[in-house]
Amino acid sequence: MRIHICAVGRLRAGPECDLILDYIKRFDRAGRAFGLGPAAVVEVEDKKGGGMAAEAALLERAVPGEAMVVCLDERGKQLTSPDFAGLIAGWRDTGRQDVAFVIGGADGLDPGLRARADLALSLGPMVWPHMLVRVMLSEQLYRAASILAGTPYHRA
Repeated sequence: MRIHICAVGRLRAGPECDLILDYIKRFDRAGRAFGLGPAAVVEVEDKKGGGMAAEAALLERAVPGEAMVVCLDERGKQLTSPDFAGLIAGWRDTGRQDVAFVIGGADGLDPGLRARADLALSLGPMVWPHMLVRVMLSEQLYRAASILAGTPYHRA
């Protein structure tokens, strides 16, 4: 099952970028034997300043046609890491080919895009910088693959 992290904005070289690339690489290695991966980050940028609606249109184009759409939103469902791993395994086991995690820009996601998503997922009740959300999601994807593989990375 391919994973797409579709996000508004370009991430410059630096520690966040390094972390994302590291966790994505780890996810791909850990998940391969379990039908997970590859994972890719798809960045979109609204150069015309059209706001959330324009960002939503760009994000929708970045999502593969039949993909399950998961919006990252502080009002979404909060899951434990094992529950997140179980959710991913369930999607894989039911034949999902693609899952797209959608991360909005600094102002969040357009309400219409949130309403059309298959799931709204929260990384907690706090609001996180949208660039940092990519790091946290990448780590949780790797953690999920590690949980499914039975490795000791997740110790809770």
